[in-house]
Amino acid sequence: MTTSPSWLLSLCVLLAFFMTIEAHMAMLYPRCRGGVGTKDFDWRIHQFVGYEGYKFPCGGYPKGPNTDLKAGQVINVRFWSSSMSDKEDNGKLPKMNIEQARHGGGMCEFSLSYDGGKSFHVIATYTKTCPDAAYEWPVKIPKNVPSCDDPGKCLFSWSWTANLAPQFYHNCADVTIKGVEGGKLPEKTIQIYDFKGHKQGKSFAGDGKSHSHGAGPIESEINANLA
Repeated sequence: MTTSPSWLLSLCVLLAFFMTIEAHMAMLYPRCRGGVGTKDFDWRIHQFVGYEGYKFPCGGYPKGPNTDLKAGQVINVRFWSSSMSDKEDNGKLPKMNIEQARHGGGMCEFSLSYDGGKSFHVIATYTKTCPDAAYEWPVKIPKNVPSCDDPGKCLFSWSWTANLAPQFYHNCADVTIKGVEGGKLPEKTIQIYDFKGHKQGKSFAGDGKSHSHGAGPIESEINANLA
C-alpha cells in the first residue's frame, strides 16, 4: 500500500495547525499551581478559563510550591508557552523565535490575594505587548502591604485578556509575604471577562503579533509598576 504525498502534506499541515492553536501561555515564574516545576503539572495550565473545564480562580488546581516574598521586592515574572519543554524552568529566557500563541498581546494584570482567591488586588499592569515568554516582566510588591503567611490563602496572580481572541487566562502562585504592620492591599481589583457570568467578547489593544515575540515591556509601564 502506498501513501499519497499530497495526503501526507495535508496531514502535516493539519498537525502544525493544531500545535499552533494549542501553544498558549502560562506563568512560569513564580511557579504557579499546576505549572511547570510542580508535582501537579498539567499541560492544560496554558489554557483559557472555560476551556475543557479550566476554572477560575487559579485553574482549580490545589496548593502548589511556595515562593517567599517581601514588601518592596521586585519579581521578574517569566512566561511559559506549551511549545517549550516542561523542563525549561532554568531561570533563563528562551530563544526569541520561540513559538507562542500571544494572540496579539492584550492586557496583563498582576495581583495579590490574601483570601484564597476570593478577591485579587492589582499591583501591576502591562498592556499591548504582554504576555511574551521572550522577556521578563518586572512586578513590585508594594512597600506597604501587610504580611501574609497563611498557606493556601496568599496568592500572587497573573491574569490576561487577549487582543485577537476573546479569552481570559488566570494563573496563581502560592506565596508568603513579609509585609508591614498595619499595611493595606491596593483597592483596585482585577478585571474579569470572557467566561460564564462575566462580560463576553471583551478584548484589549495589542501589538498584533499572534505567534511571535513582540517588543517586550513598555518602558513607561515598567517605571509606573516599579514606582
